[in-house]
Amino acid sequence: MRASRLISLLLLLQSRGSMTASELARELEVSERTVYRDVLALSAAGVPVYADRGRAGGYRLLGGYRTRLTGLTRDEAEALFLAGLPGPAGEMGLADAVASAELKVLAALPPALRDAPARAGQRFHLDVPGWFRETAPPLWLPDLARAVWGDRVVELRYRRGDREVTRRVQPYGLVLKSGVWYLVGRVGENVRTYRVDRVTGVEVEDEHFDRDEGFDLAGHWREQAGSFLRTMLRAEVAVRLSPAGLRQLRHLVDAPFVYDELVAAAGPPDGQGWVVARLPVESVPVAYRQLLGLGPEVEVLDPPELRQLFAASADRLAALYR
Repeated sequence: MRASRLISLLLLLQSRGSMTASELARELEVSERTVYRDVLALSAAGVPVYADRGRAGGYRLLGGYRTRLTGLTRDEAEALFLAGLPGPAGEMGLADAVASAELKVLAALPPALRDAPARAGQRFHLDVPGWFRETAPPLWLPDLARAVWGDRVVELRYRRGDREVTRRVQPYGLVLKSGVWYLVGRVGENVRTYRVDRVTGVEVEDEHFDRDEGFDLAGHWREQAGSFLRTMLRAEVAVRLSPAGLRQLRHLVDAPFVYDELVAAAGPPDGQGWVVARLPVESVPVAYRQLLGLGPEVEVLDPPELRQLFAASADRLAALYR
C-alpha cells in the first residue's frame, strides 16, 4: 500500500511541477504528517525531492528528473490501452496524437509488459455508436475539438427546427452518448448543450476564454441528462401488467429510472400475478407505440383515448387473423 502511495506522490510531482504538503495530502487522501514521512522516504531512496520555503513554496523534483513506468502492474498496463477510444479520438482529429502517445507508453514499459496492448486488443473492442446509426463523424467535430482544447471562443451556427440560429459559445467540452456527439458550452451566464450533427458552421475566434476550473463536465452531463429525460415525461398512463409483461417492459422504456420507480410503486400482484402500475410517458402516441410491443401481456386502464387505440388495434388484428 505504501509503495503504491510513494509512486503516486512521485508521479504527482512529476506531472504538476510543485505541490504543497496539504495539496498532496488531499490528492493521496492521507494526513500531512504522512506526506512528510513519504517525502523523506523518497529522498532516502535517491529521488531528488526538494522543498521550497515560503508562501509560494512546496515540494518539487529536481529539474529534468523523470521516472519510467517500471512500477506498473500487468493489470494497470493493460488498462492503459483500454482507457482511450481510438474511434472517437480519430473523429476529433486526434488519431495521430493517440498513436504517438501509445508508442511512448509502450517504449516506457518494461519488457515483461510489452505485450499489454496486444492482449487488450485481442480481448476487448469498444463499439461506441448505437445500432443502425450513421458512423460518419459530424463535419464540424474536429474544429470544435480544437476549440475545446485551446479554450477558444466559437461562433456557432446551429439548426433549430426549421430555422438556423447563431450563438457565441465558450466550448467547455464534448460528450459522446450512444454514438451522438454533444457540445457543452457557456452562452452568457448559462451552460447549454448542442448536438454537433445539427451544427451548420463553426468560426473559431482568436479570443480565449477563462475556463471555470470548478466545472465538472461528467457531473454536469449526468445531471442534465437525468433532468432532460424527466422533463420529456409529461403524461402518465395506468396499466395492468402480467409477470411477463412486467419483465419485458424494462426493454421498452427509454430511461432505467422509469422502470425502477414503476416497480417500486406497483400494487401487489393479483391472483394471476398481474400488477397495476402507473407509467410516466412522453405522450399518448408514444405510449401506444411502446406498450403495443407487449401484446396481450398488458391492459391499458387509463387514459380512455389510449385504451380506445388498443381496442381498435385488437379489432384490426382479430380481423386479419380470423
